[in-house]
Amino acid sequence: MRKPADKAQVDAELQRVVELRHPEPHSVLGIHPDGDGVVIRAFRPEAVAIHVLPEFGGRVPMSHRLGGVFEARVNGRDKTFSYLLEVEYPGKRVFTLRDPYSFLPTLGEMDLYYAGEGRHERLWERMGAHLSHHNGTRGVAFAVWAPTAAGVSVVGDFNSWDGRLHAMRRMGASGIWELFVPEVGEGARYKFEIRPGQGGPRVLKSDPFAFRTEVPPATASVVHDLGRYDWGDTPWLETRAKHEDVAHQPWSVYEVHLGSWRRVVEDGDRPMTYRELAPALAEYVKYMGFTHVELLPVSEHPYGGSWGYQVSGYYAPTARFGHPDDFRFLVDHLHQEGIGVIVDWVPGHFPRDAHALGEFDGTALYEHADPRKGAQPDWGTLVFNFGRNEVRNFLIANALFWIEEYHIDGLRVDAVASMLYLDYSRKQGEWIPNRWGGRENEEAIQFLRELNDTVRRKHPGVVVIAEESTAWPKVSAPTSEGGLGFHFKWNMGWMHDTLSYFSKDPIYRQYHHNQLTFGLLYAFSEHFMLPLSHDEVVHGKGSLYGRMPGDPWQKRANLRALFAWMWAHPGKKLLFMGGEFGQPAEWNHDKSLDWHLTQDPGHGGIMRLVATLNRVYRELPALHDADSEPVGFQWLQPDSAASNVLAFVRRSRQPGRHVVCVANLSPSVRENYRVGFPLHTSYAEIVNSDAGEFGGSNVGNLGQLHTEPTPWDGQPASALITLPPLSVLWFTPG
Repeated sequence: MRKPADKAQVDAELQRVVELRHPEPHSVLGIHPDGDGVVIRAFRPEAVAIHVLPEFGGRVPMSHRLGGVFEARVNGRDKTFSYLLEVEYPGKRVFTLRDPYSFLPTLGEMDLYYAGEGRHERLWERMGAHLSHHNGTRGVAFAVWAPTAAGVSVVGDFNSWDGRLHAMRRMGASGIWELFVPEVGEGARYKFEIRPGQGGPRVLKSDPFAFRTEVPPATASVVHDLGRYDWGDTPWLETRAKHEDVAHQPWSVYEVHLGSWRRVVEDGDRPMTYRELAPALAEYVKYMGFTHVELLPVSEHPYGGSWGYQVSGYYAPTARFGHPDDFRFLVDHLHQEGIGVIVDWVPGHFPRDAHALGEFDGTALYEHADPRKGAQPDWGTLVFNFGRNEVRNFLIANALFWIEEYHIDGLRVDAVASMLYLDYSRKQGEWIPNRWGGRENEEAIQFLRELNDTVRRKHPGVVVIAEESTAWPKVSAPTSEGGLGFHFKWNMGWMHDTLSYFSKDPIYRQYHHNQLTFGLLYAFSEHFMLPLSHDEVVHGKGSLYGRMPGDPWQKRANLRALFAWMWAHPGKKLLFMGGEFGQPAEWNHDKSLDWHLTQDPGHGGIMRLVATLNRVYRELPALHDADSEPVGFQWLQPDSAASNVLAFVRRSRQPGRHVVCVANLSPSVRENYRVGFPLHTSYAEIVNSDAGEFGGSNVGNLGQLHTEPTPWDGQPASALITLPPLSVLWFTPG
């Protein structure tokens, strides 16, 4: 016979349960051996009466012990058994349910070990909320990391948001709290109620691993089953895995803000849903010839005006545009139409909103406690603590989550510079040097290298792109060579110099000629992507069209020349929506693009030019397969500043294949202008940004020219050609 539990000790523990101060309520609630039988305790403060319904039959009444705790003894039982609780509430409302404390923990020792080590690469499969069968019962297994909390409860629709009913178990020293709650199903709203260890009021937090959320501004997490969607993009994924040498492929990326690309005017000017976007966006992107779309952060975020760059739900597509499976449908449909999907990803910082990650368990958990490391002054946000195993694991698992669960083809990592430098946007005395006295954030560097190595190892063909705005070396070099390991780096220097040059009146451009030539001095130091992103058309900068000088005709001609120059320049391409047809207005995230302009001959011509550039760019290896190699580029005329003319050759890694690009960035037509060519043969004028079909003046070379054996520009042949005003021409042999 077992010794009965000490009544005074049990009463003290139950009193802590009633006061929500007990860190391990399962140690006293649920079923426990006691003397020659077992004792069953339940905590239901609002219940009128409770009966135990054992698996072997009968009804055992429970007596009220104290403060909402009910207790019953079942004699003659020497082991635990399955049972139900029949709970009667006021008004004779009776419910039959399973006691959550009758279930063993759903997390295993290896899960806890790898999570603590920061090496659980599929952490999302264990943390958060998971629909499951446990001991033959349907319900949800909840798990959350809150190491300093004195207590954690899961609250939601299923318990009237009462933190007294489902206090969670602490899983030893791991800092993880766990509880299986029976009879909870798909779509249930929930949060975690956390009692800080140092005292103070309880806080309600959304689940960091929630797969679904309420539509903002509501902030509850929502139970969601990840395993239901039937994908149809297997051929795309198989092909992607065979093309891991991404630097030699054409990448022409269309950057899209889902909420303002196209809105439904006839329905209150609302944003399109994921499912509405899928066919419309795919059809347009295919017509325009882009290889990929890049979506502004789709992770859940509380404030729409942040454009998604202040994330509160890292594992949930924003509910603004539909259900998580609707977002899967969008990705799936784009893949089936031959279009890749890149998602902007924000591992550098997160917002201070009360329901989000900040001071999650009452302490600086995901962030640094010291604001000199833990606060981002530019954006009023908090900075992740990359030195903490669990935080690195949370983020790296999140990157893998988007790739594996949503089939994403790439992650564009936002604000990398803010992660690399401890003094980023901080004055002297506002930052803490590293152990060597330097400004480099060693913990962030290690995190980025681990991230990129993990993605490369597990998912060949998936890319990670750095938005990095400084001269940090080897951003896109392998980590084995001392690099950060990214696949591509945004070329912000090229972007600033090029837009500065094109914004100048042509009469002054000769004095800024080096803004177009300087970038070629470092063009092959990284695997670059040339970005004309959303950042260039907001905050009073105006649109790309609006920044071009001159009257409307000249603005359109300059913009066409900019695009033709960009598409011929070494580096992958990225263009933000609206730029492709020369939208005059600055981007507004609460408005649709001005699609009516595409019917205008001038703006429609810009759109047709971009579609042509994309088609030719994809077809000709010389324009993309040696982007990061000096062999892929040769100047013909880099110094013709007085005439605003530049000329160069793009060469393929395949011998003999090349494209000659000639730019006349003055408003004057230049007749009989001699340019060197690599071959004495016929050349086709395959692109003329001044062509009539693009809204230009239709000056050119009638689509063809013949070179003569007159050496020029260091080439064995040359030709006298006509250069249209404010134009760029491309020529290929044939």
